[in-house]
Amino acid sequence: MEYIEQLKLFLATQGTEIGLAIIKGVLVLVVGLQVIKFLSKSFNKFLEKRNTDASLTPFLKSLFHNLLLVLLILSVLATLGIQMTSFVAIIGAAGLAVGLALQGTLQNFAGGVIILTIKPFKVGDYIEGGGHSGTVKEIQIFNTILATPDNVQIVIPNGKLSNDSIKNYSANDNRRVDLVFGIGYGDDIKKAKDILENMIKNDERILSEPAPTVTVASLGDSSVNFNVRPWVNRADYWPLYWDFQEQVKLEFDKNGISIPFPQRDVHIYNEK
Repeated sequence: MEYIEQLKLFLATQGTEIGLAIIKGVLVLVVGLQVIKFLSKSFNKFLEKRNTDASLTPFLKSLFHNLLLVLLILSVLATLGIQMTSFVAIIGAAGLAVGLALQGTLQNFAGGVIILTIKPFKVGDYIEGGGHSGTVKEIQIFNTILATPDNVQIVIPNGKLSNDSIKNYSANDNRRVDLVFGIGYGDDIKKAKDILENMIKNDERILSEPAPTVTVASLGDSSVNFNVRPWVNRADYWPLYWDFQEQVKLEFDKNGISIPFPQRDVHIYNEK
């Protein structure tokens, strides 16, 4: 009974104040969420008007929204009458413990900041890094999302990606196509070289500068190998690569030039 009397006394003296504090806290929370929603939309429109880099936009949106949520939580706690000095001390201690437990996550966050600052790639680039390759679809706070040519989504932690070597196939406007074609030792080398050079001259996708080259690269075990190295615009790389494979075979067949392939002679002996 003594505890009940103490509770009644506490509610009689402090209940109204606590009730008002809770109501104020709820009001601050409800209004704050609406303000955050409005500010987030305004910030998104601001980024769109400024034509912010597509790689940076998701990161800034998420960071801005989360900062507003933290400020709102602190405001609600202050409204409830919680001493912020003690609360900050508790948060600091908890933050240290959480930081030790989430080292990998913090590393990914730092990696995201590095990627967005140094910009080794951007959204839309085709890259190879972190053991994977694909087109960059989104750079988030903790992860980078790639899409492979067959439309498989790959999520790579930014910490791993920022510490790995990166190949960016979209960094430069022009690329060199490296092709190798072999002919038989009995075929006319000069004729084969003329065919390859004429094919390059007649293909409008191939750039005149840097100049394309056709050279005898090696004398192999069963073929004379040509290195064919034309330069093209980035978008024409794969179309030219595949087209040239087919056209060279057709032209060589038309002109009686053979393309050697492995052959094996089998000799059968009948033992008596």
